[in-house]
Amino acid sequence: MTVTPTIRVQHEDFDLQAEVDRLSKGKSGIGAVVTFSGLCRDEGGTLAALELEHYPGMAEAEMRRIGELAIARFGLLGLTAIHRYGKIAAGENIVLVVAAAPHRQAAFDGANFVMDFLKTAAPFWKKEHSNDGAAGDWVAARDADDAARDKWK
Repeated sequence: MTVTPTIRVQHEDFDLQAEVDRLSKGKSGIGAVVTFSGLCRDEGGTLAALELEHYPGMAEAEMRRIGELAIARFGLLGLTAIHRYGKIAAGENIVLVVAAAPHRQAAFDGANFVMDFLKTAAPFWKKEHSNDGAAGDWVAARDADDAARDKWK
C-alpha cells in the first residue's frame, strides 16, 4: 500500500478534529495518531499577529518531499501537513501535522520529524506585527531550529 501525504498551504483556518477524522477513520492498522498544532504566540502580550508569506508551488513541493521522507522513515500509515499564510492573529492556528502509525513512537517521531524540517526547509517567512500597530521585522532563522533538524541526520 502506497501512502501519500496530504499537503495543504492555505489562508483559511483548519479544523483539527476534522483533519484527524479524515486521516484515520476507517483505516486499517492505525494504532496511534499524533497531532501537532502550532499557534501564533502573543510574545508576552506584545505581538498582535504574524504575517506569513510563502513561495507558492515550492512550499507545497517541499512539504510533500518532507512528508514522503517521514512516511518512508517511520512507516506512517497516514500524514497530513497544513500550513497557513496571511496575517494570523495571536492565538490562531498556523500549522498542523497529523501522523498516523501502527504504534505511538512512530507517530510521535514522524510528526516531530516533519515539524523540524518544516521549520528549516520549507520556504515560509514570518513578519511580526506588534500591538502598538507597528510592523516589526521579518523573523530570522534560529540556530535551535537547525539543531533540531540536524538530530535526524
